[in-house]
Amino acid sequence: MALKLSVLGVGYLGVTHAACLAQLGFEVLGLDVDRHRIDRLRAGEVPFHEPGLDELVRTHCRTGRLRFTTDYAEVGAFADVHFLTVGTPQAADGDRADLRFVDAAADALAPRLSRPCLVVGKSTVPVGTAARLAARLAARTPAGARAEVAWNPEFLREGTAVTDTLRPDRIVVGVASARAEGLLREIYAPALEAGTPFLVTDLATAELAKVAANSFLAMKISFINAVSEVCEAAGADVLALARVIGHDARIGHRFLGAGVGFGGGCLPKDVRAFRARAEELGCTAVGTLLGEVDQVNLRSRRRVVELARESVGGDLAGRRVAVLGAAFKPGTDDVRDSPALDVASAVSREGAKVAVYDPMAAANGRRARPDLEFVDSMRSAVTGAETVLLLTEWEEFRRADPAELARWVSVASVVDGRNALDHVAWSAAGWTVRAPGRPGFPPLLSGPAA
Repeated sequence: MALKLSVLGVGYLGVTHAACLAQLGFEVLGLDVDRHRIDRLRAGEVPFHEPGLDELVRTHCRTGRLRFTTDYAEVGAFADVHFLTVGTPQAADGDRADLRFVDAAADALAPRLSRPCLVVGKSTVPVGTAARLAARLAARTPAGARAEVAWNPEFLREGTAVTDTLRPDRIVVGVASARAEGLLREIYAPALEAGTPFLVTDLATAELAKVAANSFLAMKISFINAVSEVCEAAGADVLALARVIGHDARIGHRFLGAGVGFGGGCLPKDVRAFRARAEELGCTAVGTLLGEVDQVNLRSRRRVVELARESVGGDLAGRRVAVLGAAFKPGTDDVRDSPALDVASAVSREGAKVAVYDPMAAANGRRARPDLEFVDSMRSAVTGAETVLLLTEWEEFRRADPAELARWVSVASVVDGRNALDHVAWSAAGWTVRAPGRPGFPPLLSGPAA
């Protein structure tokens, strides 16, 4: 008999995972305590943007392979394997992860588990959480120790989450028994047949996999942003430098784009939570390193504000500033911990008249920063502007004709906060170009980052 699966928590991760499991042919029941969200999903409406996801949800709601509920009893009676995908935000009183939603979901599910099953954590949690949940479930479920816990971290990237789920670059499972491993191999059989590495670890190693990976990526971004400060001081070009060091196969070119830094719902809070947990465990070296990674990232945002100030002669008060971008990265409407919005707000606080344009994230931007003005086109944003700040590297902005834009602005000045533009082409069109780590840009080495 085919396995039946549940997904507890249908936010970004949960909806994506549930829809992709249905695409693989499983019957899937998604649960959330937010009734409004469940009603929308039952109607085939995904409450956020992710390419291809809305089509999957609508398709499998129609086929009946994907259903949604608010009833834990229904979930307990239905599924053989329960995926835990609730959020683990940063705690309000510090850097640690807030596990209230994880614990609440486990506690609500526990009394409904009366037969052998597997509870698989996918949420990003501090190391040690899985063992604690296993003991908690064993003590509270009718099934006792027959309700096993495994951990299966996600490595999704916003904008490519469906592809990342259906064709992952690796699958990591932390298990305590051959039975748990066998169930997960059955669920991920199509990916394994396609040659995806299946990495079996203990629970603690699997829990560390996601935060360690994200922290390493964050460290790489913060490294090149720290080096960009040296480039500015020494008159060097960080873009050329990144290309040079990226040719070292041990380093690679990816995540070496100097600019306004990283944001989103994962990297910043994962770095902080990993730092907090490492310090709890007495591992101060990791805590110190990740603390500096976080500080460099925040300093990168402040540096772009400084460049904006320099671009208008030293005082932003009363200046018209166009901000291109609100999402934390292109391809998503997610504005959580967005560097673009942080910079826009900082410029506004200095008295600038700010107009923000984003092709997809304007609605979320308005909710997050109601004090900012959002406009519905790039032309509306830049018309009359005394400086333009490029803060999210949407293709619309990369492809923009600098000569045409020059006709709309008051002053042809741009701060390329993502090092995404062809600076030579913009300069040739009459623009004054500023960017982190690029006090000059030799013609043979200029252009957008690789």
